[in-house]
Amino acid sequence: MNNYLKLNNLSKKYERNKSLKVLNNINFKFESGKVYSIVGPSGSGKSTLLNLLSLIDIPSSGFIEFNNKKIDTNSTIENDSIRSKNIGIIYQDKNLLADFTALENVLLPSLLVTKDKKKSMDLAKKLIKQFGLNLRFNHFPSELSGGENQRIAIARAIINEPNIILADEPTGSLDFVNAEQIFKILFNLKNKNRIIIFATHNRYFANMADCKIKMIGGKMSIANERIT
Repeated sequence: MNNYLKLNNLSKKYERNKSLKVLNNINFKFESGKVYSIVGPSGSGKSTLLNLLSLIDIPSSGFIEFNNKKIDTNSTIENDSIRSKNIGIIYQDKNLLADFTALENVLLPSLLVTKDKKKSMDLAKKLIKQFGLNLRFNHFPSELSGGENQRIAIARAIINEPNIILADEPTGSLDFVNAEQIFKILFNLKNKNRIIIFATHNRYFANMADCKIKMIGGKMSIANERIT
């Protein structure tokens, strides 16, 4: 399968005291088997773009295609289904549920899709062990370090084997050693049927991507691309 994610004249503006256009008629095609980094100053539209790609937000104009299918941004139920089955999201602040254990946080997305608690629990345990946290099953987020929380967040994001992984400053609150570990995990998730897109302010990690995209003034341009 050759997955791709395509942006067609995508724009996003916010109406407050005056109209603020964050993304301006973007056209771009993300291809499977590649890792993309997005760089740019604060306010350049990185997080807005990731929110649109995750179907959490809707564009003001233009549209998104996934594998030749136009995404209907008005269909909330359908988009929730697409997100749960195809998109894994990793946040900067991990966004874990504070009252749930590490195991419960990881298994929940699978349980929502499969409705099979045993299968979801077995898979969650396998992923947590894979990330070296098998002694943390019953720990709550407040009992874990920053790096451990982010590994749990990644396990949660990939439990449904998504075709698309989106990460918004996934190591922004971590020291370099922990950040390097998280990016090693992220790059190891690359496969021929998967698209990985992450936003970062860190030039070192951005340069590791197959394609580095620069965002300025609501526009995207390729800053660097490797032949793969």
